[in-house]
Amino acid sequence: MPDFSWKKFYSKRTDGGHRSQSEKFLKKEAKEKLLHLDGGKSLLDFGCGSADVLIYIVPEYEKVTGVDFSQSMLQTAIEKCQSFGYNNADFIYADENSIWENITQSYDRIITIGVVQHLTIDQIEQFIKNASERLNPDGKIIFFDVLDSRLFYLWRAGLFSKKYNYFFAFLLFLKLKLIHLIKGGPDDKIMGYSYNPYVIEKIAQKFGLQMEYVSSTYYEYRYHAIIF
Repeated sequence: MPDFSWKKFYSKRTDGGHRSQSEKFLKKEAKEKLLHLDGGKSLLDFGCGSADVLIYIVPEYEKVTGVDFSQSMLQTAIEKCQSFGYNNADFIYADENSIWENITQSYDRIITIGVVQHLTIDQIEQFIKNASERLNPDGKIIFFDVLDSRLFYLWRAGLFSKKYNYFFAFLLFLKLKLIHLIKGGPDDKIMGYSYNPYVIEKIAQKFGLQMEYVSSTYYEYRYHAIIF
C-alpha cells in the first residue's frame, strides 16, 4: 500500500462515500450493478464497506459474502442485514492480503465496488489471479466504479460540473497532471489510483480471461470492468 493509509482512513467510517447516501440513489446504483451481474447464485463482495449498495443486491442471491478491512464498516453492514431480516449473507474481516485465506468456497460472481482505486497494479493482478481460482464455471469478476485515467483529471478540473469554463478547466487539468507526474503515487490522496481499462484488460488476459468495460451510469469519470 502507498504511504497514505486508506485502511486508517476507512477504519472509523460507517458509509462508503457515494455521491448520495439517499435510499433512492443507492437503489438505482444497485439496479445498475444487478444488470451487469446478470445472474448467478453466489456472490463475494470484497470491500463491501457498510453494504450501502450490497444490501439491495443480497435478496437476488442465495449466498452472499461481504469482506472488508474496516471493523466499523462491517458492523454497520451486519446491522443493516439484520434490520432487513436477511440471513443469506455473512461478513468477514480481511484485507487484500488475507481475504483468500478466509474464503473456503467458490462463487458465481466476485465483485468490488469503488475498491480497485485503492490497489496498485501488482495488487490488482494478484487479486484477479486469486479470484479466478475461486470462480465457478461461467463465473465473473466485476470491478465496479473504477476511476478512468482518461477522464478522472477532467472531472477533477471541473469539466463535468454545472458551471465551468473550458479554458480554466483545461489549465487546471494540465496543472493536476503535472503535479501527478512530478510527485508520482496515487492520482488523488484519498480517492486513489485511476486506470485505463485496457491496462486491466491486459492483466485479465494473462490468466486466459476476457474483459469488457462499460461506463458507469452515475459517475461520469468511472467505468465497470467485467472479467469472464
